[in-house]
Amino acid sequence: MARAFAKISFTPNVQAVQAEMGSRTAYRAAELGEAEMVALSEFEQAFIAERDSFYQATVSQTGWPYVQHRGGPAGFLKVLDQQTIGYADFSGNRQYLSVGNLRGDDRVSLLLMDYPGRQRLKIWGRARVVDERSEPEWLSKLELPDFRAPVERGIVIKVEAFDWNCPKYITPRYSQREVETLIEQTRSPPIASDKPTARALGTGSLPLTISGIRQLTPRIRAYELRHANGESLPDYRAGAHLRVPIALPNGNITSHAYSLTDTPGERDCYRIAVLREDDGEGGSLALHDGWQIGTRLNVDIPENYFPLHDDERPALLIAGGIGITPLKAMTETLATRGADFQLHYTGRTPQEMAFVKDLQRRFADRCRFYFSQAQTPTRLDVADILGRATADTVIYVCGPTRLIDSVRQTARRLGIADDRVQFESFI
Repeated sequence: MARAFAKISFTPNVQAVQAEMGSRTAYRAAELGEAEMVALSEFEQAFIAERDSFYQATVSQTGWPYVQHRGGPAGFLKVLDQQTIGYADFSGNRQYLSVGNLRGDDRVSLLLMDYPGRQRLKIWGRARVVDERSEPEWLSKLELPDFRAPVERGIVIKVEAFDWNCPKYITPRYSQREVETLIEQTRSPPIASDKPTARALGTGSLPLTISGIRQLTPRIRAYELRHANGESLPDYRAGAHLRVPIALPNGNITSHAYSLTDTPGERDCYRIAVLREDDGEGGSLALHDGWQIGTRLNVDIPENYFPLHDDERPALLIAGGIGITPLKAMTETLATRGADFQLHYTGRTPQEMAFVKDLQRRFADRCRFYFSQAQTPTRLDVADILGRATADTVIYVCGPTRLIDSVRQTARRLGIADDRVQFESFI
């Protein structure tokens, strides 16, 4: 989607300012490559469906832009297909500025805000007005049966580009319903486990206690681990992992290494994310079933066989599935440095991929997501993204073996030195 957005937005004047301010090189990559088909993925479609308002800009006959706030019940802005959105135009103050502007210029720009999540989606498109007389079938698709406001017409927009913005300077704001939900959550009693806290697992020198558990996806849980005695934890670098003990149902103790997912430097806790593999060797099942708040572990200090470079070279991060875990820490480290990076994250569906919303919210202009089993699949083109990388870019890939092999083989075919391609698989 980057090229369509850049084609519309990066005018010669914009390019000149980018060059003056030093960002032209980073943004020029968005203009390269073959023409792309504009399509709203499941992620954008879900985001649009959750909105209860947006801002719309039109252009008047005098050349002046006009920005209008549009509101309604959540979902009143409808996704009609991958390239088309629309909404019912309710009766308002009867100035008809936007509708009048569309008679002379069909171009519109929409800004969709998620204030609590600090996200914003920009959409460019061409709009047309439909009504009961001219196109009743379109209007029927836009009507809201449970919303009583009178509908005067419908606006159907063909999407020509969209872009996610970074969360910087978005002040979190909450609706009354969201505030009530948060209050209700604080009133809910904590879930008490009926399992007694067993003896500490493991023989390492670092005593940890599980202090938090969060369900990230139906099969992935995040675990927060703190020092059992309240002390600061040993520091680590992005790419590090923690090998933890796991009690199997037969009484044996095994261990598995899990990447530390959060920004290095936070010394009060470690965080890992564990995918439950029902057809695996049983370690993740035993961990999901056995670990609880208060479980004690004795582990060794974090190790790192997948370190992030510490110089100014740009980074290209490629994650597949649960392979996002070390790369999430890398994105946070690179962002803190102010370094140039791009993250390409592929998985089955948005609902099965950990950290998608968080990454989208924080690094919208540096992330690309691919959903292989979505209603309309999008696939990672390894040759394309490697071919766009500059000669000094360091490439990191983590995920299934087939993804790692694809990246390494493609890099060799493109003449990229092996030492520029760093990888990690899970063992």
